[in-house]
Amino acid sequence: MELINKIGDRIFAIGLAFYRFLQRQMTKLWWKVLVVIFIFYTLIAGFLLGVPHKAILNETIRNLYFHVPMWMGMLSVFVMSVFYSVKYLRNGKPKDDLAAVECVNTGLFFYAMGLLTGMLWAKYTWGEFWSGDPKQNSAAIAFLLYCAYIVLRNSIDEEQKSAKIAAIYNLFAFPIMIVLIFVLPRMTDSLHPGSGGNPAFGKYDLDGRMRAVFYPAMLGWSFLAVWIATIRYRIRLIEYKKNEIN
Repeated sequence: MELINKIGDRIFAIGLAFYRFLQRQMTKLWWKVLVVIFIFYTLIAGFLLGVPHKAILNETIRNLYFHVPMWMGMLSVFVMSVFYSVKYLRNGKPKDDLAAVECVNTGLFFYAMGLLTGMLWAKYTWGEFWSGDPKQNSAAIAFLLYCAYIVLRNSIDEEQKSAKIAAIYNLFAFPIMIVLIFVLPRMTDSLHPGSGGNPAFGKYDLDGRMRAVFYPAMLGWSFLAVWIATIRYRIRLIEYKKNEIN
């Protein structure tokens, strides 16, 4: 048990050092300029550059530049929310709870965008916005799971109790969300690429032109999610300090 605790402390220390590094970089101009360049490059090149002509997909394959990066943005801030929830349970500092909450709030926005872009893609490739596909149903359940986090966080009047319960809930919600989105759909038949034996996008679907847009899109939208979460956290922290003074 002592060895496990030491390993856990070591992993947490590494994670803390990494996030402190990210926080320092987020205050620098080059990082913000890079995010803006990635986003505008994705928007312009994503619609203007050529794409492979695939049956059924046709021009809708361009949605890959937006649909998948939205999920990556969501995952990026959800991972951060778990980190800050663990940090809050260890030290009880309100600022860590606020960071976790704002990461979840930002993640839900990107989650919703991922669902909407997925529904739009499904309309033109599967024939309808919502077909009850296992991937769609699992994603919807996981979305409600995180909506419940927000409801739970705001339903308890006592601040410390609310923050502690929400942090514990978050530690369970994240792995359940991973199972619902990435594990269960692979165990049954699904129209979604990468699920139920249906192959994901790979070297036979993506050419060099698409990769030149797709990878910057993954970075750009993920970094944008982190940037938005950081701004929301700073605003929330200012409000918290004002209320504490009053």
